[in-house]
Amino acid sequence: MGALTENHRCPRGGIATRVTEAVSTVGIGGVLGAVFCFAIEERPAGALVVAAAALGAVLATAVKQAVGGRFS
Repeated sequence: MGALTENHRCPRGGIATRVTEAVSTVGIGGVLGAVFCFAIEERPAGALVVAAAALGAVLATAVKQAVGGRFS
């Protein structure tokens, strides 16, 4: 990683802020994935809802990292 430069900025907030932000991102992505599953399929199987929620959580995390909000 190397030495810190003069342009170095420490991550904002404490550990509780970062954990809350990460959990809320994953939670919102999971809920949106499950809702999307119910929107497509009238009575989806439980495993399908869980898989859609997991995919939504992963995609939400990936999008957040891609736009600049990094998880430590």
